[in-house]
Amino acid sequence: MAPRAYWKGTLKLSLVSCPVVLYPATTAAEKTRFHMINRETGNRLKQQMVDSETGDVVESDQKGRGYELRKGKYVEIEPEELEVVQIESNHTIDIESFVPSEEIDQRYLNHPYYVAPDGKAAIDAFAVIRDAMKDQDRVALAKIVLTNREHIIAIKPLGKGLLGTTLRFPYELREEDQFFDDIKSPKITKDMVELAGHILHTKASHFDPSKFKDEYETALKALVKRKASGKKIELPEPEERPSNVVSLMDALKQSLKGRGGKKTAAKSNARRTTGRRQAAKKTHRSTARQRKAG
Repeated sequence: MAPRAYWKGTLKLSLVSCPVVLYPATTAAEKTRFHMINRETGNRLKQQMVDSETGDVVESDQKGRGYELRKGKYVEIEPEELEVVQIESNHTIDIESFVPSEEIDQRYLNHPYYVAPDGKAAIDAFAVIRDAMKDQDRVALAKIVLTNREHIIAIKPLGKGLLGTTLRFPYELREEDQFFDDIKSPKITKDMVELAGHILHTKASHFDPSKFKDEYETALKALVKRKASGKKIELPEPEERPSNVVSLMDALKQSLKGRGGKKTAAKSNARRTTGRRQAAKKTHRSTARQRKAG
């Protein structure tokens, strides 16, 4: 059964357009979730809205939207009044520009969506837009209306389709200065940086998300299964933190030794041994040729 489309509309590049559908690229369906229950009855609890002053339960027909002007003072906004500022959705993703992918700050990336052609008639135009983007190695920027809000969406080729990622607006980002300004600039020796560099080298790899294991989720499922079967849950002993203080230089040296330093040294010795053997073989062949020539 095909997944249900989250959004349907038209992808437009100048005069070229094609019907497309959007599907969320992520899911939390496999995550273990808990419900609030009544310990005495085992029944699930349901939430109710209550008046913060009177404590009375507020029924659905009494609920409204209000913006807090000052502490405890709200201005009520009616649903029909929101239509004044709502952007009329024409269900069109109109590409406005193309930018190099490396220019998009990773902090702006928000929610990813798969963009696919909607029907056989849309495939040709979809393929033209997709392949043109591949040739130019650029990311398209466009506007899209989702859940009555306007978003900027970055679109790039992904396999046979497109990946659209909504972007945050600048006002949604916090400036890094307020978090980094107090970071001091200590004097770090060149030896320390080189040792850290060696550690990085021993851990060099390639991005492979298939190696990501959610160990907490696995343990959580095992815990629920064990508890449901009536088995006792043994609480772990609190871990004791080591009290010994190790200098930064010692920590770097120990890290290099314990995490690849020995392997690296072994590989270097193996290379030197192999090199000596190859050199000996060459010398032996050269001597044999000279004897034949004599």
